[in-house]
Amino acid sequence: MSDPALAALLFVQLIVVLAVCRGLGWLFARVRQPLVVAEMIAGFLLGPSFFGWAAPGVQGSLFPPESKHTLFVLSQIGLVLYMFCVGLEFRMDLVTRYRRRAIGVSAAGIAMPFLLGGVLVMFMLRAGGFFADAVRPLHAALFLGAAMSVTAFPVLARIISERGIAGTTIGSLSLAAGAMDDAAAWIILAFVLSSFTGNAALVILAAGGAAFYVALVLLGVRRLVAPLAAAAERADAVSAGTYVTVLCFLVSGAWFTDFIGVHSVFGAFVFGASIPRGVMSRELRRSTEPLTMAILVPLFFVYSGLNTRLTLLDSTPLWVMTAAVFVTACAAKGAACWAAARLSGAPPRHALAIGTLMNARGMVELILANIGLQRGLITPTLFVILVLMAIGTTVMTGPLFSLMWEREGEPAADWLEARDARPERARPSTSSGRAGRRER
Repeated sequence: MSDPALAALLFVQLIVVLAVCRGLGWLFARVRQPLVVAEMIAGFLLGPSFFGWAAPGVQGSLFPPESKHTLFVLSQIGLVLYMFCVGLEFRMDLVTRYRRRAIGVSAAGIAMPFLLGGVLVMFMLRAGGFFADAVRPLHAALFLGAAMSVTAFPVLARIISERGIAGTTIGSLSLAAGAMDDAAAWIILAFVLSSFTGNAALVILAAGGAAFYVALVLLGVRRLVAPLAAAAERADAVSAGTYVTVLCFLVSGAWFTDFIGVHSVFGAFVFGASIPRGVMSRELRRSTEPLTMAILVPLFFVYSGLNTRLTLLDSTPLWVMTAAVFVTACAAKGAACWAAARLSGAPPRHALAIGTLMNARGMVELILANIGLQRGLITPTLFVILVLMAIGTTVMTGPLFSLMWEREGEPAADWLEARDARPERARPSTSSGRAGRRER
């Protein structure tokens, strides 16, 4: 197929993709599901599992194999811009404010999926067909643990905002723990990708390069961006020159992290997180998100859907394994975060809500699964299982949260602030008593 024909076909694909995503988005909004859920399901429906099964000729003409290269390139651009926006949303202030309790919830939500995921990996490796032959048990356990422990921070932020609990303790603590989970997942994935080849030089290059990049961005690039942020604050806007400069830094970081063996999304996320909060970060999101979320991200879902073939799950043992992955992921993540929240003093209903919110995986899970498939870590069979797990956990988060949180109609009580404030209220009375004794 010639380049002009591919370009013309791309326009037709965009019409279909946008129409299906918006149609499903309208339907899902009526049941209070975020748009990303509709887009994930739209990508799945447009793939061979549904559209290819219902109308194989039409689906094959609309998404021929030659067009997958174009969709892949555009989806990678979309991923870089998307992860840049995720980095812009990264709330370091929440991490700092709730660091002790957020670390506890985040660590529990990472440790338990890794533990149970490691047990599940042993059965997968024994059965075969889930990981590439060259994958070592350690790499398999780390990858599956990262996939099960991840929390979709953007989905989490949108659910919290839509439910009106963004300023409450439960919302802030969930966002802080979710941000830590995402950061940890990308670090673990970077280690797995760098060590997968077994070449010590490549491992050193990736690990050292990633550390160098983070230091360079936080200590060097951030200082270069600071005057641009100050100018944006004064003008209450971001100029075209500033926007282009930021994009140059962004694509340079994405290229460098991809060059050293770590995926480009890592570079985009780190750079986005380094942008000073204020007018600059707000305007960058405002300028970048619409096109990214409206066109490029749906193309990523479609590309994922084209690689998802339910027919690969053609036996009872495979469906049993799919159920095992789903149940293990939900139980490990949700139960561990619930237990950690309870230990931090959260009331039972609050702890259940936190565990439910932390179980959403969304697009971040699909990104991890796609990277694993592209780099030869996992087989298409495990890819399908992870896609189903990502869709299922994301779809169930909103309704479950509403069921346990909104049924009583109670406002979100700031139990953490109330608990932390008790010693502070006691101290003034003690000091005033001492002052009174001195006066007497």
